[in-house]
Amino acid sequence: MKLFLIIFILLSGIAVSAQDNLKIMHYNLLYYGDNSFGCNSTNNNVNDKNDYLKTIVKYVNPDILTVNEISENEYYHQLLLNNALNTDDIEYFKKVNIPNYSNSNIVNMLYYNSNKLSLYSQSAISTNVRDIDILKLFYNSSDLSYSDDTAFIICIIAHLKSGQSSSDANERAAETLKLMNHLNNLNVLDNYIFMGDFNFYKSSEQAFQNLINYSNPDICFNDPINQIGKWHDNSYYSDYHTQSTHLSSNGCPSTGGMDDRFDFILISDKVLNGTEYVEYTQGSYKALGQDGQRFNSSLIASPVNTSVPANVLNALYEMSDHLPVIMDLKIDKPASINNFENTNFYKVFFKNPVKDQIILNLDIKKKSNINIEIISILGNTLFLKNYNNITGNFNLTIPLYNIQNGLYLLKISDKYNNSLIRKFIKI
Repeated sequence: MKLFLIIFILLSGIAVSAQDNLKIMHYNLLYYGDNSFGCNSTNNNVNDKNDYLKTIVKYVNPDILTVNEISENEYYHQLLLNNALNTDDIEYFKKVNIPNYSNSNIVNMLYYNSNKLSLYSQSAISTNVRDIDILKLFYNSSDLSYSDDTAFIICIIAHLKSGQSSSDANERAAETLKLMNHLNNLNVLDNYIFMGDFNFYKSSEQAFQNLINYSNPDICFNDPINQIGKWHDNSYYSDYHTQSTHLSSNGCPSTGGMDDRFDFILISDKVLNGTEYVEYTQGSYKALGQDGQRFNSSLIASPVNTSVPANVLNALYEMSDHLPVIMDLKIDKPASINNFENTNFYKVFFKNPVKDQIILNLDIKKKSNINIEIISILGNTLFLKNYNNITGNFNLTIPLYNIQNGLYLLKISDKYNNSLIRKFIKI
């Protein structure tokens, strides 16, 4: 009866859903490893910053961490990885390699949880100021060993020109227009996430309008919290300001308190609406450590900020003059019919569709006796063979010369009635 239920599901096109969550975090690290604009090894020491960032990361537990203002020197990219992320028995964070075509002293960087994600490709757009980096990740879904159907996430990271002058605003507009033209030329609608320190003062800036009202509406970005307006020095947006955490300075952080929303994560329509396996989790976007009571004040001034634990609040204050922005994504990728019982099989792989034979790659965790069956959609066994005392990784060839074209099931089982079932098409 179970077999016919499985066949019905396959023929009806009903997908078995595999859902997961991803935490996204973007952070301006304030000249990590770079001595510029009053920041130096004394008032902006990387060893101290590693400890602060470690505290923040432990609290947030991000799966994707993108950053601005890290030194162009790859030594510091690895230093952060080893001392702030892969610590206390955590070993799964990996980093990308940034090209820095624009030859900036500070660059962007992306770190990711390799248990959940893998890097698919990367590119960069050079500008007059800094590169805009484009990193395409894919979700490590459970069926990747035999299917290339998975969820892709394209992270775009930028640190746009700072400053309030008209020339600064024009440069930001040129940078965002260059990005949007690039995406338009790609002509690929996908799960785009655009994050960074954008240095926007108001939503009417042409740079921001390029992103949300581009001539091709299919590739426009959305503000997940839909807070559109004049952000600079406006108490109405106190809940969303990300800079500055400091009212006064030791020479490195910017001063003046919280009065700007410089840091953003914007999302494409596909992410907003969840039409391509990835969906923004409503209500998850926030500036970490922002309690809405910081207008023109520091992160640690009165009243007491209880939005995060005290040690995290202190780390946020000491780490940077920006707050990180975070949000959650739901990954809802249809998975092929999979493990209906507890199984000893770690990996089963074959190319699908098939022709005259299946070359089956098995990776068995422990020594087993297994049966391999080919079953028709009517439930008839067309092939059955037993293999004794096998373990490890090896290939088996199953002939299909006498089987007509169509949809079939491949069933692998052991003597304990544990089984795996895969669908395939013979052409």
